[in-house]
Amino acid sequence: MKLGIFDSGIGGEAVAASLKTAFPEADFMLADDRAHLPYGDRSAEDITQLTDAAIQPLLEGNCDIIVIACNSATAAAIETLRERYPTQTFIGLEPMIKPAAELTKTGVIAVCATPATLASERYHHLKANHAENLTVIEPDCSSWARMIEENDLNEENIEQTIESVIAQKADVIVLACTHYHWIREVIEEVAADRAEVLVPSDAIARRVSSILNKE
Repeated sequence: MKLGIFDSGIGGEAVAASLKTAFPEADFMLADDRAHLPYGDRSAEDITQLTDAAIQPLLEGNCDIIVIACNSATAAAIETLRERYPTQTFIGLEPMIKPAAELTKTGVIAVCATPATLASERYHHLKANHAENLTVIEPDCSSWARMIEENDLNEENIEQTIESVIAQKADVIVLACTHYHWIREVIEEVAADRAEVLVPSDAIARRVSSILNKE
């Protein structure tokens, strides 16, 4: 089995590490598009065009499954990609609204995501289906992906953001961008035992397994 993994930047490396642990016998191909990151500040049309161009090596490499390891790219582009390449299996990332809704005891969750993800139709659909009766806090995390790529963390900004959502009674924090995996420990340290932190890389292996089991 060959798995292709695409992300605009280093978020895909976190997903790849998780999948390599789950599927040690698989072959892996990675693709990124660091020349155009961050995707989270771009229009859906722009993201779709860039994603299509960036995944061409994965398509040419005959990957059995291509993981779009980017919430912004999934939200903007995955349906178009499925239409353009109907014989290719794609797995996308979506904000973990449903599991957050099932876990919360306060009825308040926080979604840390890029502007593109928060503005997407897919995200609003998830909220409507799974969080209609919840309070969903969407803090400004627009600078996080770039500072992670540039290895220039503003931990004070991260800590203030997390403290703010916890002060608003959020007891589940969704990290809806694979870049944020790299600051997971900072966020979990701030949240401590006050809020549970959900990261997308934990769910991808389960999704790949479910597809393989159907084949």
